[in-house]
Amino acid sequence: MTLFFQPRLLSVQALAPYRLRTTWDTDETLEVDVEPILRRIPALAPILDLEIFNQVHLGAWGSGVEWLDEEFGADNVYAWAQEQAGHVSHEMFDRWLHRNQLSLQSAAEVLGISRRRVGDYRTARRPIPRTIWLACLGWEATRPQPGTVPQGLPSAHEYAASHA
Repeated sequence: MTLFFQPRLLSVQALAPYRLRTTWDTDETLEVDVEPILRRIPALAPILDLEIFNQVHLGAWGSGVEWLDEEFGADNVYAWAQEQAGHVSHEMFDRWLHRNQLSLQSAAEVLGISRRRVGDYRTARRPIPRTIWLACLGWEATRPQPGTVPQGLPSAHEYAASHA
């Protein structure tokens, strides 16, 4: 048994152009728009043909969705669907870590949680609470000095200047 949260895909169905309805062993049915990914990666261009797109099928043992010789892993499809539904995914958390050049230990210190919990969020072992994600965004917006707590938020001008 894996230590990582890997929902198993039970079924996939093509909906409107480039949208999929996915059913998971977590008792969730989620829709996901894969058009941005299909358009961004040149090798996936043949799937933009609706006749081919509509031939989507389940990968072996629910490991992903497939067309022709191309596949999207179930973990990625699940993360994209979660993000599009307004939830925080492990991929979003991982991007936050990289964008801010934080190690697991430094992120733990920033968020006031254990290093192990940061690792659990990064690898999708545990769902990321909304409060943790808001803390991530708040820390990124304020960038407090080590060992301090911010007393206020930057103005819109200060925030824009720091992210230019």
